[in-house]
Amino acid sequence: MSKRIAAKHKLDRRMGQNIWGRPKSPVNKREYGPGQHGQRRKGKMSDFGTQLRAKQKLKGYYANITEKQFRRYYAEAIRLKGDSGENLVGLLERRLDAVIYRAKFAPTPFAARQFVNHGHVKVNGRRVNIASFLVKPGDVIEVKDSSKQLLVLLESVGLAERDVPDYIEADHSKMVAKYTRVPSISEVPYPVQMEPNLVIEFYSR
Repeated sequence: MSKRIAAKHKLDRRMGQNIWGRPKSPVNKREYGPGQHGQRRKGKMSDFGTQLRAKQKLKGYYANITEKQFRRYYAEAIRLKGDSGENLVGLLERRLDAVIYRAKFAPTPFAARQFVNHGHVKVNGRRVNIASFLVKPGDVIEVKDSSKQLLVLLESVGLAERDVPDYIEADHSKMVAKYTRVPSISEVPYPVQMEPNLVIEFYSR
């Protein structure tokens, strides 16, 4: 299990926001940061600080992916045509663990990564256990037959706190989902405001 899982609530408190929209987030009770100095008055943040915070928030949202991976997504986003911020979010939403989370096959992005890594998922009929695998529009993602009765899967499908977005077609009776298209930023159901353009600015300094 990733050590980063234990730090997800700490990330919420450091950002001062419930970035996954989870009912058990400590930010729901206390909005100040962790540690003995968490309640200190916050001064005005510099441009660099604002960009860094935007990067930490977006990177953290996707199960706190590594800096090396995140920088690769940035490099690909600026290489593609169109708005680089939109491209960055589009790439992140194509990650297999992100699709599993969006389809409600896992309760959190961290659980979705583990679900994929443990070999419970097939893409177009082939088993894929790499969470960072990029799906394409039209790809069919399904839970293996032997994994369809897992408690974490059944509980996640029944969660009422979030819905499956329009760019994914999910059939929870068969545990199958289809990734129909790459979404725009406005279509991605982030519980808090994400600022991918600030992330692009951070890396292009």
